[in-house]
Amino acid sequence: MPIDATLPYDDQNIFARLLRDEIPSRRVYEDDWAVAFHDIAPAAPVHILVIPRGSYVSWDDFSARASADEIAGFVRAVGHVARAQGLVEPGYRLLANTGPHGGQEVPHLHVHLFGGAPLGMMLAR
Repeated sequence: MPIDATLPYDDQNIFARLLRDEIPSRRVYEDDWAVAFHDIAPAAPVHILVIPRGSYVSWDDFSARASADEIAGFVRAVGHVARAQGLVEPGYRLLANTGPHGGQEVPHLHVHLFGGAPLGMMLAR
C-alpha cells in the first residue's frame, strides 16, 4: 500500500531494520553513505535497491535535509552500483517512488536500478 511521504520517519520500517542487520539482505555494495541489495521481488533480470544510511522518508525529504556530503555520497553509490552490475551499457532504468501517487511503499528513500533486458515504456499509455 502506498505511503504518505510527508509523515515522520518510521525507524521500524523494513529498510531501517535492514540497515541495523535485523533482517537479512543480499547486499551488493555498501559504504558510509549507502547500502545496495537485490530486491526480494525483482521486476527485471537485474533489480537492485540503493538506500541511504540516513533516516530519510523520500527523495523530497533527502534533498531538503541531507548534507551535501550525504547527497554526493548517495548519488555516487548509485552510479557505482550501476557500473559494477554492468548496467551502463546497454542501459538501465533508475526509479525513486515518492508518496501515494508515486507508489512509494516503504517510508525510507530508496532508488530502484532495473536492467538486464529491454525494459519497454516507462509508463503505460
